[in-house]
Amino acid sequence: MSHVIAFGRFWWDFIVGDDWSAAAGVALALGVTAALATWWILPPAVALVLAGSLYRATTLS
Repeated sequence: MSHVIAFGRFWWDFIVGDDWSAAAGVALALGVTAALATWWILPPAVALVLAGSLYRATTLS
């Protein structure tokens, strides 16, 4: 069972990492894209999430 927990913790750290809001934004963008079945929503949404993440990282440091 400890291997399963370690595997789950690895993926949580890999996907969420330091910025949980970026992971949540991309997950939300993926959900909206799947719900509306339009691929063109995803690239601008990911760009906005990235810009917001970079803005927070540069203004807080």
